[in-house]
Amino acid sequence: MGRPTPTHPHPAGRRLLRGLGAGVLAFAALVASGLVFNEQLAPRATGAPSRALPVQPAQTGIDRELAPLLAANPGKTGVILLADGLDAYAARAIAAQKAGRSLDLQYYIWHDDLTGHLLAREAHAAAERGVRVRILIDDMNAAGLDPGWLALDAHPRIELRLYNPFRNRQGIARGIELVQRVFSINHRMHNKAWIADGRVAIIGGRNIGEEYFAADPEMNFRDLDLLMFGPAVAQASGIFDEFWNSAAAVPVSALGRETPAGLRDVISGIDDEALQAQARPYLDRVAASPNVRDYLRQQLRPVWTDRLQVVSDPPLKWRDDAREGWIVDTLLGQLRSARRKALLISPYFVPGDTGTAGLTALAASGVEVGVVTNSLAANDVPAVHAGYAGYRPALLRGGVHLYEIKVRGSRESAGPLGSSGASLHTKAFVVDDARGFVGSFNLDPRSANLNTEMGVLFDDPDLAAGVRAEYRRLSAPEASYQVFTGADGVVRWLDREPPPRVLDTEPDASPGRRVLARALGWLPIESQL
Repeated sequence: MGRPTPTHPHPAGRRLLRGLGAGVLAFAALVASGLVFNEQLAPRATGAPSRALPVQPAQTGIDRELAPLLAANPGKTGVILLADGLDAYAARAIAAQKAGRSLDLQYYIWHDDLTGHLLAREAHAAAERGVRVRILIDDMNAAGLDPGWLALDAHPRIELRLYNPFRNRQGIARGIELVQRVFSINHRMHNKAWIADGRVAIIGGRNIGEEYFAADPEMNFRDLDLLMFGPAVAQASGIFDEFWNSAAAVPVSALGRETPAGLRDVISGIDDEALQAQARPYLDRVAASPNVRDYLRQQLRPVWTDRLQVVSDPPLKWRDDAREGWIVDTLLGQLRSARRKALLISPYFVPGDTGTAGLTALAASGVEVGVVTNSLAANDVPAVHAGYAGYRPALLRGGVHLYEIKVRGSRESAGPLGSSGASLHTKAFVVDDARGFVGSFNLDPRSANLNTEMGVLFDDPDLAAGVRAEYRRLSAPEASYQVFTGADGVVRWLDREPPPRVLDTEPDASPGRRVLARALGWLPIESQL
């Protein structure tokens, strides 16, 4: 027998290995350069500081309209819950139409769609009347939208800034920057605020887009905002100013340029009569809303209270290792104070070991603990559902009641990447039928540690009753499945609509989507969810 002939990798295999090695090294080099040069890579906040304009007794229509109401309720803020998408759109549009002094608008997402165009047109029309307009948008979802933003910013009374923006505005360069600045670009501004004349503020969970305002027939997010007028609005204005003047807010004009012809095209599109014609069916639905009609008849019945506070994370949250001012600790403190009930609504619910222990400890002490969240079929981010699913057994064993939202209440199976139908987007809780919160904060690691969040804390039984009613509506048989474990400890779903039935697999979700969620659950990504 001769010696065995030594084997060598095939040339194609060697090339593949070298290519993979080079890719890994390039990736590592990008990340390393981002760690070393992050401050130099981030665009500079070159905008001039500015502050909310002071309110006046009777300068604008909003001043004059609210004067008798505020005089009759001294020191109190009027609050209206906006659960309906049509009402939520109407509140923003009417506030912009009546504004005579200022509009301060702060959003995580502003979609390039029908309602996004309509509300941009309202902001532009306000500026044409002489209103100062400041718009602050998170840049993560703004790729490709620069022409519209630059067109608005070109107006002498509109300034638009982007939060923690990419230096590279589109294409592969933007993707490379995402890798290079991964440890800083991962921190986003999730706040939502629409403030008119420093008198009216809309704070809650809604971004700007068709799905949030019941304008998309294929998707209707169930969401919740608070419309406020009175002293607490000054708190919202102060928070806006902190973000606007922070090092994370960069003028869009410093990031790109557009030709005069391009700007004219965008502005003509904002004012295009065709937009009005396209929007007419939707605007007719808005006008027919009972709450809009009550407003026009001056028959709205706000809750008046002096026991609420607008709260927010600091604008440079990721630089504050001491966690000073982070709202997660305030919100957890409110939940821990429950003695009878803690009812939570969170579309993205990943409680982690600590949150699971806290909620089950409350349940063990006799507190009714309930959570409404998205089912796998209703969740638009399967990875988040995968993160939540691992905690379901412990939560259920510990006495926590779980309800998962149905997809339009239908029996149709959702595909692997999503479904058309209703999805929960409300972020709120109520404690002991007295205290609570409505805002942008999800009970997940991303809201706790990565994003900046904002909302309204209240201690008022009437507001609590409104949030509790929303929880009851969402946890009702026609809206959600009740999750439970049988004697064998296996998670199952109870469809309580007649005739009741028990489901052994994630309801309304296709096999592909269930497999995807299970695979995502194996990845070490919970801190990013």
